[in-house]
Amino acid sequence: MAHELLVINPGSTSTKISWYSDLEERWTETVSHDPEVLSSFHGTADQYRFRMDTIEDALKTKGHSMDDLTGVVGRGGIVDPIPGGTYKVDEVLLQRLRSGKPWDHASNLGGILADAIASPRGIPALIVDPVSVDELDDVARLTGLPELPKVSLNHALNVKATVRKAASELLVDWREHNFVVVHLGGGMTVCAHRKGRLSDFYSGNEYGPFAPERAGTLPAGDLVSLCFSGTISLGDLKKRLAGKGGVMAYLGTSDMREVAKRASEGDEKASLVRNSMSYQVGCAIGSMAAAMAGDVKAILFTGGISHDSDFVASVQKKVQWIAPCLIYPGEGEMRALAEGAIRVLTGEEEAKSYSDTVKGDL
Repeated sequence: MAHELLVINPGSTSTKISWYSDLEERWTETVSHDPEVLSSFHGTADQYRFRMDTIEDALKTKGHSMDDLTGVVGRGGIVDPIPGGTYKVDEVLLQRLRSGKPWDHASNLGGILADAIASPRGIPALIVDPVSVDELDDVARLTGLPELPKVSLNHALNVKATVRKAASELLVDWREHNFVVVHLGGGMTVCAHRKGRLSDFYSGNEYGPFAPERAGTLPAGDLVSLCFSGTISLGDLKKRLAGKGGVMAYLGTSDMREVAKRASEGDEKASLVRNSMSYQVGCAIGSMAAAMAGDVKAILFTGGISHDSDFVASVQKKVQWIAPCLIYPGEGEMRALAEGAIRVLTGEEEAKSYSDTVKGDL
């Protein structure tokens, strides 16, 4: 008998919903929300009823009933540092998701909505590989200032799903080999995945290459001077770093398709910015390979920008001497969530306990 699974992925202005029978996708629906409507709620947790109505309407339209489900899985959200894996939603996790700390992120609703649907029906509510997965090597945490350690926030869900997929195709155990994984999207993660662990990474939020919307590594002294210059507020500066930084700051767009078009039409600035991002991604890959002493089974490209074969090829030219490059375009978050849940529902893995595993303070 197939496991009937509902997958919920709340975004900042949308709710994405999928129904899987085992690993066969029956349907996926992305419902866009009016930003003005969402802004009327005090916090993300207050959107619960609004988002639940969205899910119920989608199920009704598709002719499915929640009573047919054998499990529900939601996007993990911003939680305390935990190792990767599939976690059952418990009261401690719910409390953490509702707290809205360190920031109020739409993905926090994933586990909340999953539990609200699953609990009355006595079926599992799960989350998989949230962005705060922390498997860093201790040597990777130090930054030069003890009060500013490296915090693990990255595209763990897609990274780990991509590693599993590549290892399956290469006929190797993903827990016994090393990979460099490059998630190319509006945000960016370049990571060392060492024998089953995301052991180090660069993220466009604070480290490494700049991304379409994020500034990446910046000159620390000049950034401090800007902070105290009196010319920009804290809120505006944070938006410049994540949202209006990177390619957006240089070219006024974060759409890499538009950037590629402008470059092909002779826009020298667009070409320079595109080439610079490619250069920085290549350098980051080399750094992550060095973190694993050059022992790399393959370099994996994923995320939306991986559809741009010319951009990926420009990076490959810089790094293919390290290891073979494999391309997995797109994000595949819904399937990655489904895969994590199905591994638990079929008994391949045991669901982890958030309350038993959490490292940080509530």
